[in-house]
Amino acid sequence: MSKSILVGIKRVIDFSVHVRVRPDGSGVVTDGVKMSINPFDEIALEEAMRIRERGLADEVIAVSIGPADAQQQLRTALAMGADRALLVQAAEPLEPLVNARLLHSLVQRHQPQLVILGKQAIDDDNGQTGQMLAALWDRPQATFASKVELDGTRARA
Repeated sequence: MSKSILVGIKRVIDFSVHVRVRPDGSGVVTDGVKMSINPFDEIALEEAMRIRERGLADEVIAVSIGPADAQQQLRTALAMGADRALLVQAAEPLEPLVNARLLHSLVQRHQPQLVILGKQAIDDDNGQTGQMLAALWDRPQATFASKVELDGTRARA
């Protein structure tokens, strides 16, 4: 088994931006708005890097599913210390189950020992993708964990 950690990175409107609703009510205005890594995903990335620094993983892989512009958030993840970044391009936002299936495909290809996702996204407040990925992957899961300890092939949250 690979000693890598896969971390989900979602591109969202920066938490400090005052969001404006489109005049037709169909969504929020994103043109010219500062985008950033979802804050909960940033926490997940930091935890993955702490695990790597303790010598319990060799590599941290940041993954984003979204538009080509998400490359900027992946560059930020690399600047924070991720070893590699992968982008699955999607023109439109995808439902959590579709994201979970895409992540499962990446898990099958890269064989990480652990996947860490933020507890939820600040744009849609969903927190479903991780649970769905665990079911597809047939792996145990921990949600809303504040600490992760690895011991060989066992994890404690």
